[in-house]
Amino acid sequence: MLLQGEAEALTRKAVELALGGDPTALRLCLDRLIAPHRERLVPLALPPMRKPVDLAAAMEAIAAAVAQGTIAPAEASELAKVVDTFANAIETRDFDSRLRALEERA
Repeated sequence: MLLQGEAEALTRKAVELALGGDPTALRLCLDRLIAPHRERLVPLALPPMRKPVDLAAAMEAIAAAVAQGTIAPAEASELAKVVDTFANAIETRDFDSRLRALEERA
């Protein structure tokens, strides 16, 4: 309640201190001016990724989206990491399947 009605005066004082070189006031003001980076949802349909051959199609879709300007290169890079994670999962699954088959034969 003590601060009620003082917002404008306090804001003005913080700005004055910031302009005067006060690092804490400067940080406070800049934090209010510059919005924190928030990721955005990327509206991109990728084909199903069940087999290694599917991964190339997914990367083609990502590259096409960059070329069309639908997504930014940085977003494509993050999506490529998702495809890479799928590649590792498929590789692990396939290795496990082959190993089990070999163990059953032995």
